[in-house]
Amino acid sequence: MSEQVLNQFRSDKKLREDCIAIYESMGMDLNTAFRMFMERTRMVRGLPFPAVLPEARMSKNEARKVIDDIRSDAEDFPEMTLEEINAEISAVRAERKARG
Repeated sequence: MSEQVLNQFRSDKKLREDCIAIYESMGMDLNTAFRMFMERTRMVRGLPFPAVLPEARMSKNEARKVIDDIRSDAEDFPEMTLEEINAEISAVRAERKARG
């Protein structure tokens, strides 16, 4: 048998108790479950389960709130005519051209 080492780490007490109950219902103890986790990690050369972030989804109500917030923020901006917008764009382009 290979040399044995002690692995220690801290965890939430409730999490530990829940996991012990689950593994005991499967006929094993927590130490056996962790050894299995480590063996599987070695076999797959990574986490033995998919580790991905869930796709971010937004409800219709959340989307409506975001749109309403943007509209509310936009009310503080002054109205500009098309000519004013085009003049501002032309000024920025001229400035960029002058810089080089």
